[in-house]
Amino acid sequence: MSRPDRDDHRRPPEPADLLEELDRLERTVESPEEREQVRRTIRIARRLPHGGVFGQRIRGFGPPDVAEAFVGSVVIGLPLLVEDGVLEIGAFMAASPAFFALNLAFALGLVVGLLYVARFQRVEIVNPYFGVLPRRLVGVLAVSFVTAALMMTLWGRVDWADPWLALCQVSVIFTGMAVGASLGDILPGERRHE
Repeated sequence: MSRPDRDDHRRPPEPADLLEELDRLERTVESPEEREQVRRTIRIARRLPHGGVFGQRIRGFGPPDVAEAFVGSVVIGLPLLVEDGVLEIGAFMAASPAFFALNLAFALGLVVGLLYVARFQRVEIVNPYFGVLPRRLVGVLAVSFVTAALMMTLWGRVDWADPWLALCQVSVIFTGMAVGASLGDILPGERRHE
């Protein structure tokens, strides 16, 4: 009935399977004492020596994640803010909207790749917006864009008199900051939000 039992014939069970089974068991146990025992067992299992992504599971997206994404975006974005090439690239994209769209697609692809494909950590999608959009993806992109727009405005790097040009210039910084926000969010380690 449990997933590792079904999968035993196809592949050997992985440590992550054990954690999933313990999580399922925790949800089914009714006694507070038994539930605490299962939680202690989960904590022990997560402390076992491991390789890969065992025990490194990230769920949800809360205030600590926002702070980590912000720090990561600033660390990557600060050097870009002082480069005049960023303004030139933004001006090029303002003249060629197709390149603006390609840049946004590129940024989205980088973030999705870092969060969900590269598997630096085991990032789980929990309670997505509208049943489709992962909270972590939306959060990392929002933090990156707001940070880029605020910092470029604060440092006088964009003139919002021409909003399209300013948006294109911000999008260049946003691309770099999105990478930094993704790494800043997932690399610090395991965290679990319910």
